[in-house]
Amino acid sequence: MTDDVRKKISQKYCPRFGQIAVEFGFINEAQLAEALARQVHQELDGQGHRLLGEILFEKEWMSAPQIDQVMTALFKHMREEEK
Repeated sequence: MTDDVRKKISQKYCPRFGQIAVEFGFINEAQLAEALARQVHQELDGQGHRLLGEILFEKEWMSAPQIDQVMTALFKHMREEEK
């Protein structure tokens, strides 16, 4: 996945991804804030744009099944918004 594609996905989904992850109790607000800060700092350091779920997984704060649950809820919510 190119950085441009990652950035577009992130801009559209990451704020809500983080909110849902907190609502589900998978992470807390401090972890979300740290992951978002890491995302921004890595991009500013020229390391490319990374998805929030990727960072949370790397930090071992979320598992792959938890990320899948958040993504499922996110897409369900988006479909409901489109109606």
